[in-house]
Amino acid sequence: MAKKKKKFETEKQNQLEKSIKDGQGKPLTTNQGLKVNDTNNSLKSGERGSTLLEDFLLREKITNFDHERIPERIVHARGSGAHGYFELYKSIPELSKAGIFNDTERKTPVFVRFSTVAGSKGSPDLARDVRGFAVKFYTQEGTWDLVGNNMPIFFIQDAMKFPDLVHSVKPEPNNEIPQAASAHDTFYDFVSHATETLHNQIWVMSDRAIPRSLRMMEGFGIHTFRLINDKGESHFVKFHWKPVLGVHSVTWDEAVKINGADSDFHRRDLWDAIEAGHYPEWEFGVQIVKQEDEHKFEFDLLDPTKLIPEEMVPVQIIGKMTLNKNPENFFAETEQVAFLPGHIVPGIDFTNDPLLQGRLFSYRDTQLSRLGGPNFHQIPINRPVVETHNNQRDGIMQTEIPKGQTAYFPNTLGGGCPHLSKMSEGAFDSYEERIDAKKVRGRSESFSDHFSQPALFYRSLAKWEQEHVAEAYIFELGKCNQDHIKQRMLWIIAQINKDLAKSVAKGLGLAVPKEIDKPINQAIGADNDGTKNQPPKAKNYLDSDPALSQSNTKFDSIATRKVAFLMADGFSMKQFKKMSKDLKEKGAMVEIIAPHGGNLVCDEDMEHKIDASISTTESVLFDAVYIPGGKKSIKKLKEEPKFVKFITEAFKHCKAISVDGEGEELLDDTIVSKHKDDKSIFINQKPNDFIDAIAKHRNWERMDIAAKIPV
Repeated sequence: MAKKKKKFETEKQNQLEKSIKDGQGKPLTTNQGLKVNDTNNSLKSGERGSTLLEDFLLREKITNFDHERIPERIVHARGSGAHGYFELYKSIPELSKAGIFNDTERKTPVFVRFSTVAGSKGSPDLARDVRGFAVKFYTQEGTWDLVGNNMPIFFIQDAMKFPDLVHSVKPEPNNEIPQAASAHDTFYDFVSHATETLHNQIWVMSDRAIPRSLRMMEGFGIHTFRLINDKGESHFVKFHWKPVLGVHSVTWDEAVKINGADSDFHRRDLWDAIEAGHYPEWEFGVQIVKQEDEHKFEFDLLDPTKLIPEEMVPVQIIGKMTLNKNPENFFAETEQVAFLPGHIVPGIDFTNDPLLQGRLFSYRDTQLSRLGGPNFHQIPINRPVVETHNNQRDGIMQTEIPKGQTAYFPNTLGGGCPHLSKMSEGAFDSYEERIDAKKVRGRSESFSDHFSQPALFYRSLAKWEQEHVAEAYIFELGKCNQDHIKQRMLWIIAQINKDLAKSVAKGLGLAVPKEIDKPINQAIGADNDGTKNQPPKAKNYLDSDPALSQSNTKFDSIATRKVAFLMADGFSMKQFKKMSKDLKEKGAMVEIIAPHGGNLVCDEDMEHKIDASISTTESVLFDAVYIPGGKKSIKKLKEEPKFVKFITEAFKHCKAISVDGEGEELLDDTIVSKHKDDKSIFINQKPNDFIDAIAKHRNWERMDIAAKIPV
């Protein structure tokens, strides 16, 4: 890892020097190439006179500035992107003829955009929200966009309800409050009357909605797609991204404080990791269901609010994605990238999932609005890596110069070109699905089970995760002003799990209603009163699915974990050097936190650069804490109250803490002094013990104690 980082830093320095060199001697010009000798002053009628309308330099500069911004995305406005590549481990020709799934020698370029859903571009990173996980594969057969989320299901079953969902969760239109938050009346008014939302909604109440890092969350294609082999045979498929670092989250208390301490926490974390050569990685997996097994489950494969439990259909890992390059320009790449679920390649096809069908229309329509016209595919970040030839012409933002006399098919004047391709030459061919049905405006009864999978999700969680879900519901519903909405939600939560409902009711100071006066689901069925296809009671077709709990993720690495070293002048160089070396060898990132900025001098009279003063950082930005000894250093740290707060918060958030020598004296000023037997508190112990504790992410056994600490 150290060699990799050093090589990356050398390459980065070379790039910087090249960039400086490329810019040397280049004159400032207008967009037409006219050299400019003054870009600080407008043309005036005398030095104190009015600005002249003829100042074309001012007009060009100001006009360009006035039009720098394009409409932000209605949803997924807040995003971060990165470049990388995808490599196939295992060829699957029996399932798909797609080249990306058959050529293990390929290194397919990708661009990935992560995002929050509800907030605006300026909202904080740690909102409790679904995270977008969109991947653009620049394949040799064309562009494939896998546009998913960090949760395997969606809120609604039919695209017709998408405007209602978004309108309900966005800031309320009368006062534009709250920003990037679902904790308000309109959202829960909607949820309580559209119970199809409950599965995704309980995921949002879990720790999955507040990831530790974008690099530490799963990704899902959400919908059931089809894979088509060269014989024309179809298999149903669900797509998965499994982070190599495991799936980890922060607590809600941390999220609230991180949003204040660093509202760009996730964006900065992704950027810094890539810049440091700690390239984020995800393994790519598929869940496969045979065509003849479409109806063998007690849920509908076409229902986007349902997942296929991995206990029933294991995920087959077939490849890996690595992100190794940050964007050169945020606007040109991350902001202008256009993902469309309708971008697929031969070997992949759609199903009749009604939400997917609506997205196939909606995403293109959105890009037309955001990016100005039909030629958004010509923007560099959206261009395929293969040549394109067609008869589409003109339009806003046309940047190419189509040649030739003809722009129609068939023709003879153009030699019949561009010509059609055969299936054997790689042309796309839609799956020939037999259709025999009446036109109806309704929904299948097989979509009406809204309680079974939320109940399965909750049962599958560890105790600490279940407690976090209850706390999230208490916070969210506690922000609602209308009691009838809270009571309706309590009754619905009781249909998922009675103990969960009781915990939430206690926190709200209410009782769980025994019944409600209106039909639960008013968003399904052909009738207007909502009495058709009401959700039945939850079924238990699986006791639990371990894959749904973060307690079963990977705990074998501390790579990119941030460890705060609390130090002042006179710290023990020997202890610092040993711990720092061992942590860095395992890929951790060490930062020196001191009473002031600048430099520190250790007990061997060596200077060390400080990463942050205690006044400019917070405990919630780190994964663990280490305090080396040194009498002078510890004495100085004890004089600054915020160091006590820093340690106390780390303990409250169940993080590992290690001290050496006199460092124990600093612990004695904190709540930690009463809990030195804690499994993740290390006093004069080997660095390896500390490293193992960091890899476990948190010591959740500490939760009951931590909950009572007022910080």
